[in-house]
Formats: sequence, structure tokens, C-alpha cells
Amino acid sequence: MARNARAARSAYRCADCGHEAAKWVGRCPECQAWGTLEQSAPARPALATLSLGAPASPARPIAEVDVAAARARPTGVTELDRVLGGGLVPGAVVLLAGEPGVGKSTLLLEVAASYAASGRRVLYATGEESVGQVRLRADRTGAVRDELYLAAESDLAAVLGHVDEVRPRLLVVDSVQTMASAGVDGLAGGVTQVRAVAAALIAVAKERGLPVLLVGHVTKDGSVAGPKVLEHLVDVVLHFDGDRHSALRMVRGVKNRFGPADEVGCFELRDDGIVGVPDPSGLFCSHRDVAVPGTAITVTVEGKRPLLAEVQALVAGSGLTNPRRAVSGLDSSRLAMALAVLQRRAAMKLADKEVFAATVGGMRVVEPAADLAVALAVASSARDLVLPAHTVVLGEVGLAGEVRRVTGVGRRLAEAARLGFTSALVPPDPGPLPQGVRVTVVADIDAALRALRPP
Repeated sequence: MARNARAARSAYRCADCGHEAAKWVGRCPECQAWGTLEQSAPARPALATLSLGAPASPARPIAEVDVAAARARPTGVTELDRVLGGGLVPGAVVLLAGEPGVGKSTLLLEVAASYAASGRRVLYATGEESVGQVRLRADRTGAVRDELYLAAESDLAAVLGHVDEVRPRLLVVDSVQTMASAGVDGLAGGVTQVRAVAAALIAVAKERGLPVLLVGHVTKDGSVAGPKVLEHLVDVVLHFDGDRHSALRMVRGVKNRFGPADEVGCFELRDDGIVGVPDPSGLFCSHRDVAVPGTAITVTVEGKRPLLAEVQALVAGSGLTNPRRAVSGLDSSRLAMALAVLQRRAAMKLADKEVFAATVGGMRVVEPAADLAVALAVASSARDLVLPAHTVVLGEVGLAGEVRRVTGVGRRLAEAARLGFTSALVPPDPGPLPQGVRVTVVADIDAALRALRPP
């Protein structure tokens, strides 16, 4: 009886968080996910003693460590190098996660082709496509290179065999969820398999100084699929996202051991591949010289890059008991807060109105610095007034109606001035400001509304 009880212990593991349970339950006690517990082999007891082993290399003073071999090398894709902090570090393992069809494989094939074009051998191992499918995409995007090797494998041992045979300078694995190790229990994509595959690839990367690019799947809520330990094991975690109805794609750094973890790279998905967009600000604004009611221009910061964004709003009468509130590219809760502040602090009657708010170009704006632009766009549409032409709006709006300061006002205004904007509404104490922009400080929502003019 005791032996059977020990065999049943920790026989179930959550596929999302890795929590172990002695029996199956419908909902994971740790992450509260439904139907994620899978049967696994019972955990082996820990060894009572640990024998000492010979170190692989002696410990050295930190000042004597050579850093030349650990410097980043450019990939040839400028926007990706921006996010990585200059390029790929030898031995680095990078995880690129994104929605299906967003362009992950296309981007990494572009990186592989750029690497191979410089004479460095690349191995592209795919478990999701055949080599013929990859070749067709390479023909379409112009990524056919002599030093680019393809292997359609889903077995980890076979992939490592290809690494020994080809001896690449870069390894691309598409994707980590499709790889499996024969010596590990569970199906490909499960917690145990993903952990084992990632650990083996990381060991090879560190031992050989081989940079590895892993494609990762995401769950329906947008997080990286698989155990959370996967994100801890790799050196860099990147999220590749974009609106399915827009050609714009963004690579966002989430974790980076070799550079900034908040950078953003912009790409445009085309029929002939994916290309970097070094100056994307113009994609998110309507190019017109005449001011239109219901619009406001703000400057957001994605990583360290300031981007101009146009916020549009439409206020219309409604015969419904509960008028509609619809947003696209904005945070619905911040729009609701802006409407409440306008109604309570600026005496605007919006309770019986339908309000629609959106951004231009498929951009998603969620930072509080856009609050004032959202409020002024709504007020502009409701009162049929306009902001002066070539004006940008910055500021966070508090529940008391005050306009709060935001970070990097000078950098934001410098980007606006570069694109031809001549005036700005900013919160108090903006700090050092660039030349060429006429600045108006607004302390509260009433002061900001006074800037509106008849069209």
C-alpha cells in the first residue's frame, strides 16, 4: 500500500505552470487554469548525498575575463538589432513568441539569410513545415543563400546531429513546441518536453558559443506557451505582435540579458517578405493641413523610441438606454475614466451619447501620457471644435481633473518638431524643452479645453 501511494505521488503536472499534484483535478490550484493537468511519470526521490565533481574550467578573477568574444554581432536586420541591443551574442538563446501568422518564421528566415549572405553558415531546423515549404517562402522573399541549410526535423537528437554535421554559426529552431526528445516522457509541446528541449539547446549554445533563435507559440491570452521556466532559461524574450488587418508588426523586448529590455522594432509585412521601418511615426497620423473636429495628436514612447499617434473620437446622439462605448487601439478603462472626468469636471453631458474612439494605423496606445489627447478628442467631437493645426497633446489626466506630468517630454517634443509640429499642450514642470515648439502649459482639464477653437 505504501509503495502504491508513493507511485501515485506527484503523478499529474500542469501544462501551463508546471504545478505538480498527487491526483487529477479539473482546475490547477496554482494558476487556476482549467483542464491543464496531465499525467506524468512520478518524481524520483532526491539523492541523499551529492558527490563533488571536477570543474569544467577554473574560476578566474572577473578583471581577467575576455569580453571580446561575448560582444554582440549584427544580424543584418537593423530593427531587430535595435531590440537585441546591437545584435546576437555568441551562445545567446533568443525566444521569439507571437500569434500564428504574424510573421515569426518570415522574420527569422530573413535573419538567417542575412547571416548566410555574410559567409556565416546557418542551420534552419523546422518542425512545422517541410523543406519545400521553407524553400518556397525563401524564393518569394529572396532569402535563398548557399550558406543557409534547411532541416525538417521534430526530434531533438536529429537536430543536434545536424548541428554536429553542418557546424553552423547560427541555429534557428521553428518551433520549440514542436521538438521532442525520445528520452523524455510526454508529448511535444508539453511542460516536460519543452523544458527538456530548451535545456538541451541552451547547453549546446553555451558549450559551442552558438547563438540560437527559438520560435515560441503563445496562448489565447497572449503569453508565451509552455512552462514559465522557459522564459527564465533563455537569455532574451521577444514578443512579435501586430494587427492582423495591418501590415505593421512590432518586436518588443520583454527580457534581455545583454541590452535594454524595453526596446521596440518596427517592421512592415509585404508580399515579398518583411522589412524594417526605421521611421514609423508617419504611419500613425493622417496627413492633412486642416484641423478636423474629433482628432488629437499625441506622442507615445515605445521602449526608447518616441512615436506620434493620432487619436480620433466620434460623439453622437443615442436613443438607447445604455449608449455604446467602443474603442480600437485604446484602453477602454482609460476612455471611461476620461468620459467621467469630462462630465464631472468640465460639465459636459455625455451620459446619453454614444462615444467611439480609435487610433490611426492600427497602433495600440495604452500609456497614461495619452489621456489628455483622448479627452480633447472626445471634447472636440462633442463641441464641434478643433485643436490648432500642427499641435501635439501630452499629459495624464487625474480623477480630480488635473493634468499630471509625464516622462520624457523633451524627447517627445523633439520628435514632434522633427515631423513639423509647431505647438504643444504639456503638463506643468515639463523639464528641458527643444527649440522650435511653442509650448502651452495646462494645469487641468479646463485649461486644456480652452485651447479648442471653432473649425
